[in-house]
Amino acid sequence: MTTLTGSQTQQALAQLLDERYSCRGYLPDLVPQDTLNRLFELAQRTASWCNTQPWQVTVTSGEATSRFAAALSDYTASHPPRSDFEIPAKYAGVYDERRKESGFALYESLGIAREDRAARAEQAGRNFSFFGAPHVAVITTDRDQGVYGAVDCGGYVGNLMLAARSLGLASVAQAAIAMYSDGVREHLGLTEDRMTVCAVSFGYEDPSHPANAFRTTRAPVEVAVDFTR
Repeated sequence: MTTLTGSQTQQALAQLLDERYSCRGYLPDLVPQDTLNRLFELAQRTASWCNTQPWQVTVTSGEATSRFAAALSDYTASHPPRSDFEIPAKYAGVYDERRKESGFALYESLGIAREDRAARAEQAGRNFSFFGAPHVAVITTDRDQGVYGAVDCGGYVGNLMLAARSLGLASVAQAAIAMYSDGVREHLGLTEDRMTVCAVSFGYEDPSHPANAFRTTRAPVEVAVDFTR
């Protein structure tokens, strides 16, 4: 195995961070099992509180993903949202500005007018068909681990998406799936002690899909970080 220098390691990480984006259009091709194995081996190296590793991951592929999408779409049509976690009370100030900027950029890439609520709702509904991805990973945490279990799972999700990018795969983290935790639990046969954090849909990106052409922005470091000396 070739050992990278510190500079090469930094450059490789920077490239993965720059290239990763939320993919909303996929090719139907399945990811080979050996690549799937490597993907989840890499993500399993995620740090966690006291090394508890509270995440459990249920992965669907191919027809199993299609059945999951059909069941979840039916469930959302007949049940109100209910998340295992408390959802944000509101989006205000800069958080609302960032949310709207991202949403409007997505709609613009798809040719959806801001006032076209029906088309916007249809696009939002594509969350439950996983944007056509052939694979979905549902990440759950142990109920007794509380907020720290959820934080650890957040680290896992971030690493999973970077690992996917390193293997030539695209992905998108989807909190929308967690808004219907009971439906997820019912379809996947999860026990009550598992809390749904989110799903990560993944596969090979469709470079021709217009939703894959836009990128979100990031706040500058001086806005997000205070250095105290």
